[in-house]
Amino acid sequence: MLQTLIDRLCKAMSFVMVVFLALMVVMVFGNVVLRYGFNSGITMSEELSRWLFVWMTFLGALVALRNHAHLGTDTLVARLPVRGKKICLGASHLLMLYMCWLMFRGAWQQTVINWPTSSAVMEVSMGYFYASGLFFAVFAALFIFNDFWKLVSGQLADSELVGVTESEDEVPHADPEPATK
Repeated sequence: MLQTLIDRLCKAMSFVMVVFLALMVVMVFGNVVLRYGFNSGITMSEELSRWLFVWMTFLGALVALRNHAHLGTDTLVARLPVRGKKICLGASHLLMLYMCWLMFRGAWQQTVINWPTSSAVMEVSMGYFYASGLFFAVFAALFIFNDFWKLVSGQLADSELVGVTESEDEVPHADPEPATK
């Protein structure tokens, strides 16, 4: 149930990232054309593009966290016995949950401090900008806790006990086609 909800949430976040990227491209390209072609521009396009980029970055980090797609080094952990891998994965999950708490606390403080402040061009509360950190911290903690629960309840296979991805693992290894003459 929770797994299905998380999967659907990640699909929704991926869709939102596509929309944000499309809006950014249209606004920035349109602004360039307007500036150089017509000596005008859309005033809020730069600020809104910056906001969308920040939100898109946090959404992308969440999707990567969910898919275990963040790069890391598993040289030591991969050589440990199963029990050692479980201990290292559990410790890393607990550390990440603590980091989520720190990020939540800091983002909450920034959101509260900046809530009465409005942005320069759009005149929208800057609290929405800093709320991206809150959003990330809450959902990252949910994803990490879900993975931690699967670890402690024994739902993870031995192959899933290394929580990072080496860059070589992501590259598909296909044999090149032989040259014909």
